[in-house]
Amino acid sequence: MDIESVKCECCGLKEDCTQDYISDVKANFEGKWLCGLCAEAVRDEVSKGGKKKNYGVEEALKAHMSFCRKFKSNPAVRVSDGMKQMLRRRSGDSSSSKKQV
Repeated sequence: MDIESVKCECCGLKEDCTQDYISDVKANFEGKWLCGLCAEAVRDEVSKGGKKKNYGVEEALKAHMSFCRKFKSNPAVRVSDGMKQMLRRRSGDSSSSKKQV
């Protein structure tokens, strides 16, 4: 089983994956490889846009990629900031959860 390093075409996060997994993800997202977080965001966008005619993976992918381009910081930092914010909310630390990270 060969492991390959691949970079998310939306956020730039790098992951080590098997070639089979990479191929499966690309097959689902117009030939683009997405990390798990971006893939979920695109799937969610497709389900929200499902009522609109002709709104599918391609449109959701374009929208998410545009969103990711607005935030040029390191993707690992964004992921860790999001996790911190989520944990603060769950712990009930209302003073910290009001801060926008």
